Amino acid sequence: MPEIREVSESLREWERVAAHSHISGLGLDGLKAKPSAAGMVGQTEAREAAGLVVRLIKEGKFAGRAILLAGPPGTGKTAIATAIARELGRDVPFVPLAASEIFSTDIRKTEFLTQTLRKAIGARIHEIRKIYEGEMKEISIEKAQHPYNPYQQVPVGATIKIATKDESKKLTMDQSFAMQLLQQGIETGDIVQIDVDGGRIVKLGKSKESVEEKKVDLSTAQLLDVPKGKVFKEKEFIYPVTLNALDIASARQGGDIFSMFFGGRESKEIEPEVRKEVDEYIKALVQEGRCELLPGVVFIDECSMLDIETFAFLNRALEQELAPIIIFATNRGFATIRGTDVKAAHGMPLDLVDRLLIIDTKSYGKEEIKKIVEIRAKSEKIKLSEEALEYLTEVGSKTSLRYAIQLLAPAFEVAKEKKSEKIEKEHMIYVEKLFVDVKKSVEYLKEFEKQFLT
Repeated sequence: MPEIREVSESLREWERVAAHSHISGLGLDGLKAKPSAAGMVGQTEAREAAGLVVRLIKEGKFAGRAILLAGPPGTGKTAIATAIARELGRDVPFVPLAASEIFSTDIRKTEFLTQTLRKAIGARIHEIRKIYEGEMKEISIEKAQHPYNPYQQVPVGATIKIATKDESKKLTMDQSFAMQLLQQGIETGDIVQIDVDGGRIVKLGKSKESVEEKKVDLSTAQLLDVPKGKVFKEKEFIYPVTLNALDIASARQGGDIFSMFFGGRESKEIEPEVRKEVDEYIKALVQEGRCELLPGVVFIDECSMLDIETFAFLNRALEQELAPIIIFATNRGFATIRGTDVKAAHGMPLDLVDRLLIIDTKSYGKEEIKKIVEIRAKSEKIKLSEEALEYLTEVGSKTSLRYAIQLLAPAFEVAKEKKSEKIEKEHMIYVEKLFVDVKKSVEYLKEFEKQFLT
């Protein structure tokens, strides 16, 4: 018996508020930073410097260079890097990386770094293909008896009629196209693209006219207008890819038979010859005007954890012809360079630091902390009373911005328990007594040092 069920209209969308969910850009007006915009507050000089970098990246004038974001903890270094990624747009690759990831892979450090750098170099490939495009008007699939099963029939060909608003064509197809028609569930009223040279059919969506004629309102397919012009046409397709994706595809073609079926592992090391072939192929496409290179960004956080070998490799990588922009971030002052006994600024070799553009981030002022707390509370859908906001601002200025923001969620739970729609000052005071900041924790450790294990 047919079954109909009611579906709740209050279906929840994916929602998770991460540390930098509220950031949508650098908040610039031209090259001047607004005091508060796009989720960013303060750090005007650092944001303006980042804005210059973004403009140079977009114009392709910054490839193969590196930047260092240096400042105390909680001063917005990762926020600025996230804002740069938002400003660059979707096609420009942005690869965030924690320094510890380099030491936790099953391949060599140099191979991992090479793959990471090539993930951050994009290529927008333009291709002109001859296709049939239009609305499916008629479908007739020819079937024959299966050679090994007399009770089963298999498609051997198809005849279709495809039309635009201006003309229609009747096409006959072989078995491979007929199989695709069945596999994709293509029926009359669907808008399709047929790539004859590529041997594939793509179902784009449903025709608005056919849906209105059939009065069907249960379809989840995308509704599209019937294309205009000729059925058989030349159309430009744009494929955004990264050099690493091309490396992997090229390496798989030369792999064993199992890699053809199972695709192999991405963490497999790729031969230098394969990368050389990919580079030559991309250079040829660029010279023909069929490809644009998009140098992206690799963001390496906590770069003081990198060792001397990694720094040497990255120093050399910056000089290569195809190199992305590297953004380092650190909150260290003077530290020992890992793998040596040398103590240096930011825990980085002097010859590398000397060729970096350094952007400093400074501690936030009281008004800036207040604004950031307001923005953060809004992104987490938390209401604060004016007294609670002032109190939390005072806490943030005395301790740290991160500690103040961390108190928002538990204080909101206390407010809900007290049947209050917003956080009041007494809720903040109660939560602050339960959770301690770093300074209080250190004082506690000193007081009861003998009772802790060493």
